[in-house]
Amino acid sequence: MFLLSRLWIILFGFFLVATAEAGFEEDYETKQWQEVEVQLPGVPNKGALQSFYVSATTDNIFAIDTSSLSVGSDGVVRYVLQIASSEGALTTSFEGMRCETREWRIYASGRRDGSWSKSRVNAWSPIRDVPSNRQHAALFSEYFCPDGIAVRTAADAVNALRRGGHPDVKRH
Repeated sequence: MFLLSRLWIILFGFFLVATAEAGFEEDYETKQWQEVEVQLPGVPNKGALQSFYVSATTDNIFAIDTSSLSVGSDGVVRYVLQIASSEGALTTSFEGMRCETREWRIYASGRRDGSWSKSRVNAWSPIRDVPSNRQHAALFSEYFCPDGIAVRTAADAVNALRRGGHPDVKRH
């Protein structure tokens, strides 16, 4: 009798654990990621531009407007990126990076007068580490998403940019 009641308790315990795990997985799978509403930043602050290294294969100068940096409650690191070509062309964009999924997107492109033109494409793109156009891969791996995890605060991202890389990134 004692053995039978003990077996019953063990089986009941397994039932409770299995039920709890099923509920957790069901709850986890039904909660989908939701992006917060994004506000366009002001005119890029030239005094707050912090350049960062991308690769030896480009002559372009890449910089982040540190005053625009934010880490949203949705886990997205948002920033203004400026790219200056060796010929003098300047490209400005307001972007977001999802460390969890290794994706980026453009919210808006900068105009010459300092205003923004909202992007017509509202899709996230995978971050690829290719020799040309590897600025997003550099921001992902070296500054904003060490080990694929978003920095906790904008100050963490700014410090990583100023130091030449996030302290948690393992250098070879």
